[in-house]
Amino acid sequence: MTASRARLNGTRRWVIKVGSSLVTAKGAGLDHAAIADWCAQIAGLRRAGLQVVLVSSGAVAEGMARLGLRKRPAILHELQAAAAVGQMGLVRAYESAFDTHSLRAAQVLLTHEDVADRDRYLNAQGTLNSLLDFGVVPVVNENDTVSTDEIRLGDNDTLGALTVNLIQADVLVLLTDQDGLFDADPRINADAKLVSEAELTDARLSAMAGDSKGEYGRGGMRTKLAAAHTAARSGASTLIAHGRLPDVLLRLHAGEALGTLLKPAQSVMAARKRWIAGQLQVRGKLVLDDGAVRVLREQGRSLLPVGVRSVEGAFQCGELVSCVDLQGREIARGLCRYDADDARRIAGARTEEIAQRLGGPGEPEMIHRDNLVLVG
Repeated sequence: MTASRARLNGTRRWVIKVGSSLVTAKGAGLDHAAIADWCAQIAGLRRAGLQVVLVSSGAVAEGMARLGLRKRPAILHELQAAAAVGQMGLVRAYESAFDTHSLRAAQVLLTHEDVADRDRYLNAQGTLNSLLDFGVVPVVNENDTVSTDEIRLGDNDTLGALTVNLIQADVLVLLTDQDGLFDADPRINADAKLVSEAELTDARLSAMAGDSKGEYGRGGMRTKLAAAHTAARSGASTLIAHGRLPDVLLRLHAGEALGTLLKPAQSVMAARKRWIAGQLQVRGKLVLDDGAVRVLREQGRSLLPVGVRSVEGAFQCGELVSCVDLQGREIARGLCRYDADDARRIAGARTEEIAQRLGGPGEPEMIHRDNLVLVG
């Protein structure tokens, strides 16, 4: 057992995500036996002193099975209808399974809007923390019934990582139908080797991660790697393991070398910066000169208008924008203190020139350092 694996036994909060291919047995309805097994393991983790949030896929796939649909609907409202039907069965299955272990479960449906709006983010955070304090196991899912963005683009790997940031969990567990992250695609390369442990700063990881080929799941290894980076903002480690292994959760907690352990290398972000970094809808773009890029990366200072070469998009004051270098590489994200029109007026301006260009007083920073997060 490595030192990194041994430390897992001393953690206090886990977020566990179970994928659609596991929950629904490749689309053939819910696998109640598997759900009961994971819930029994979570009960064991609870007895060991862990607080657990479960992020479960499967609503759309279960709805497809209940409605007799063989292919994932392409029409948005049909997809939402499948999610609505499937969510009923998914929640009932978890409630029944946890009840046999005298554990209460709670359904929590989130959208990206819930993490984009600061007040709603803090409210979701407070609700989840209260549920954990009550000894409840929150079962979190995307609100696919009403949220168009998540159905088209979202995945529960990302939702699991954002939940880690919400509650400052120690570990994100991604249960999948693969043994973990391999150095090559094991489906086509018999010599592929499992990566047991790796630092998230290892540049080779991106080349190893591929996309999902499954009809029911949407999250391949690439999304799992991205989720691990998101979870690392809270200092959390990420475990990727096969969800069908006997007692997989209990064995991971004990430090057994199963799956892949991805270790964070960065320092823990402040709570507000974690919220900013977790925003998924960028409203505009600021192109920075080389001097501004150096100041952000090396000195951690605010972004001033003088370092902005050009402004793209239509955004309001306080909305999220991406900061890129002259080659188009993203450097940072932050909440802009100006709307797009005023940002264009003052782009390249020195501090003493801002009032003249605006026709009145303005803020000295385009993005204050407290509202800016490096991402590149």
